[in-house]
Amino acid sequence: MVRYIHLNPLRANIVTTLKELDHYPFCGHRTIIGKAKHPGTDGDYVLSQFGSTRRKGLAGYRKFMQEGIGQGHQPELGGGGLLRSLGGWSQVIAKRRLGSEEAGDEGILGSGDFVQAILKETEERDLRQLKLKRAGTTLPMIIAEECKKAEISPQEVINGVRRKEVSRLRALIAARGRADLGLSSAEMARHLGVAASSISRLLERKDKTRAG
Repeated sequence: MVRYIHLNPLRANIVTTLKELDHYPFCGHRTIIGKAKHPGTDGDYVLSQFGSTRRKGLAGYRKFMQEGIGQGHQPELGGGGLLRSLGGWSQVIAKRRLGSEEAGDEGILGSGDFVQAILKETEERDLRQLKLKRAGTTLPMIIAEECKKAEISPQEVINGVRRKEVSRLRALIAARGRADLGLSSAEMARHLGVAASSISRLLERKDKTRAG
């Protein structure tokens, strides 16, 4: 059940990889792996089910989560009536935009309030990204815009220069690419001169700075 619930953002295409799920704020997965704290989630207890030490537990938990990605929807593990009857998150959001009121289903992701929060966050994000994409916004455009503001050459960014100021700018560009265009770390890495794992680390540090 832990795996099924915490992989819901992947099944809903809110995030596209387990690495991105590590940074997703509306999920207990971040608490379990130690990247966030939440009084309602006992991450240490969950990890204790996968190993005798925290390190072994974390490795076992990550392997368990990775193996569950391809399992898809499992009706026996969740209610999900609203999602099943409407055909997915996109249809739920479309109904809401048309003013159709549908009862929440606490089996989707938890409490009704949590479902509403996910829907609201997803709708706002999708509308913003759609608007920007239709306006022709691309990652190269964001790179050019932010480099101009910072007075740093775009070539330093796209050629992988690791100077502190450039890395900070690269993190800002990656954050905008994720928020404004919904790009994955892998997609942005092709434009930012570093590996996808480096983009994920930059975003993680930026999220921690924002949270602090």
